[in-house]
Amino acid sequence: MPAKSKAQQKAAGAALSAKRGQTPKSRLKGPSREMAESMSERQLEEFASTKRKGKPDRVSH
Repeated sequence: MPAKSKAQQKAAGAALSAKRGQTPKSRLKGPSREMAESMSERQLEEFASTKRKGKPDRVSH
């Protein structure tokens, strides 16, 4: 499932980095912290690899 916004894609990238041990989990905030806890590495890879071109900065709920 691809990311729906640039913010979601960036949060997934940060969460993926923490999940892989490249970034301390203590540095994560908000959505990226929740994503790291609730999503698998494969799901995070799918979100983080989404192309940003044409995506809005943010999507409201």
